Amino acid sequence: MKLLISSLLILTPLATLAHGGAMHSNKPVVKEQKEWGIAGDAKQAKRTVVVTMTDDMRFKPDRLEIKQGETVRFVVKNAGKMMHEMVIGTRKELDEHAVLMIKFPNMEHDEPYMAHVDAGKQADIIWHFNRPGEFEFACLIAGHYQAGMRGKITVRASRLK
Repeated sequence: MKLLISSLLILTPLATLAHGGAMHSNKPVVKEQKEWGIAGDAKQAKRTVVVTMTDDMRFKPDRLEIKQGETVRFVVKNAGKMMHEMVIGTRKELDEHAVLMIKFPNMEHDEPYMAHVDAGKQADIIWHFNRPGEFEFACLIAGHYQAGMRGKITVRASRLK
């Protein structure tokens, strides 16, 4: 029993670090097409959007309009005293992931459409919006999403000339 408790005490800080702000791996970004777009190339980002997260469980701004085909650099700033994250997706995907985060709060994330940001820090997301539609972004840390920490992204279809 003592061995089990000792093992858990040793592993707990490691699990907590797995969800920390700068704890992303250095492996190459996998460009997997999602309904809301695909990982972008920083060199292609013509627009930077600063998104601030606060401990009142809000994003500022919480509504974004983007043109189809645009690659955006999100500078995600945590102005709070607790960790927050920004995850881009569909409402369905975010709802499902939020449920998993309640069950597994120290779940490791390593996707290019996610940024986990420690208090007082910032991180970047580079995302290419190649599909029009209504999408969302949220903080999926247990309790944050449920408190309303989410926003909307409208990607306007490009017009053919």
